[in-house]
Amino acid sequence: MKIILANPRGFCAGVNMAIEALETALRLYGSPLYVYHEIVHNRPIVERFQKLGVVFVDDISEVPSGATVLYSAHGVSPVIRRHSEERNLRAIDATCPLVTKVHKEAIKFAREGYTIVLIGHEGHDEVIGTMGEAPASMVLVEDAADVDALALPADAKLAFLTQTTLSVDEAKSVIDALKRKYPQVAGPNKDDICYATQNRQDAVKKLVTEADVVLVLGSQNSSNSQRLAEIARTSGRPAYLIDRVSELRDEWFRPTDTVLVTAGASAPEEHVQDCIEHLKKTFGASVETRVVREEDVSFPLPRELRVLAH
Repeated sequence: MKIILANPRGFCAGVNMAIEALETALRLYGSPLYVYHEIVHNRPIVERFQKLGVVFVDDISEVPSGATVLYSAHGVSPVIRRHSEERNLRAIDATCPLVTKVHKEAIKFAREGYTIVLIGHEGHDEVIGTMGEAPASMVLVEDAADVDALALPADAKLAFLTQTTLSVDEAKSVIDALKRKYPQVAGPNKDDICYATQNRQDAVKKLVTEADVVLVLGSQNSSNSQRLAEIARTSGRPAYLIDRVSELRDEWFRPTDTVLVTAGASAPEEHVQDCIEHLKKTFGASVETRVVREEDVSFPLPRELRVLAH
């Protein structure tokens, strides 16, 4: 067996920042510490922090008045910020700066009188937060069929934005459908698909042709991890999305397989290495790391922590 280890894979700058922010907040304020939504969409990370006394909530009213709450990497709507202020919460904002950029674009387009078409997955934490910036001006579409069903006037003043963790191809097909139906539609200055999402997808696309099977480390509720598995399956390869080595099944593999291993942007490297060790032990696998693109992006800690952390 041969393992092709995709690089880049795993943690992006936004996830690194969010996890460091939560670790720093725990050190400074102790537990219980509250986080609005999962800090990142990864079960092992959430479970690790729960053991340290972190309480994840899906409703801000579950946070006791005056307590410390950290907003997850996916961002929150202005309504949540307002509720936090009303409850006198100490709020730490660990929103990924790339998500914040989309929020700012939503505010700008709404202020300029645009109807905003947001391309994303209904119910995703990031989508809920972004739509909360301009709920009266925004409609959500998931695919080209949703675009066909839009009943906006042909000459409507339109702009589009995208969820940062979509597949590049998925977003492009919806944007193309939008432009066909509404040629006047305006877009953001820069592509909103996050650099890390794009890079991990590009690595899978480039390397998948050499593989018999693809293994993606990441959680089922991680949009960017799901997209990596989808890209592999679209290329005609079986792909398995798992959180940790205990979910690995030997019957997925043959001793002669070439296995492409990658990880979503919120999956810890230790679980990648655990899976590689298992495949080495079971199948005598050799490992070849393939670098498709270098990454050197980093984000500072949230403003609320920067001063206190030093």
